[in-house]
Amino acid sequence: MRAMHMTSDHPLLLRIVDDLATHGWSQQPVFLPAPLSAALAAECRKRAAEGELTPAGVGRGTAQEVREGIRGDHIRWLEAGESEPCDQYLALMDSLREALNRDLFLGLEDFECHFALYPPGAFYRKHLDRFRDSDRRMVSAVIYLNEDWLADDGGQLRMSLKTGVEHDVQPTSGCLVVFLSGEVPHEVLPATRERLSLTGWFRRRGNEPF
Repeated sequence: MRAMHMTSDHPLLLRIVDDLATHGWSQQPVFLPAPLSAALAAECRKRAAEGELTPAGVGRGTAQEVREGIRGDHIRWLEAGESEPCDQYLALMDSLREALNRDLFLGLEDFECHFALYPPGAFYRKHLDRFRDSDRRMVSAVIYLNEDWLADDGGQLRMSLKTGVEHDVQPTSGCLVVFLSGEVPHEVLPATRERLSLTGWFRRRGNEPF
């Protein structure tokens, strides 16, 4: 697989920055090339088969708990140096971080992300990505890894926009959605098949409560 590089002044990244500044969110239907999306999907399934994905919790720190009535995905956090496809994706997100800092002055310090696997029927109730006791998460970024996804398969990301409109995103392979973490309530609708994504957050420096 040929490595994919994207500098912070790439037109696609500048389009995302402009969308965020204007609307608070951006959707790019074709952000990743098919080979990289397929490699990331294979990596997610491999880790799931090896038992590395665990039920996601709600809350943070000592208050975190698994509540299937709120969210039903299984996750595994990414670390640099574990695989070439993951490192390529992390490098792309770092270029986007640089673009956001340069043009929007957000002071983003790092990017954290995890694989998210939703079994058939799983969902995530409406929520904001920013914790009540920490404002470090500034910008959310979700890349979808589902080939041949149909609208009837469900699993849409439903965003509640400031205009009062609900916008649904089909979780099709290579599609990227970026939005302001503290301003866009959203939910994941149930799907009839397994649903894969990489979900992450650009964070600014801040003091953690614990």
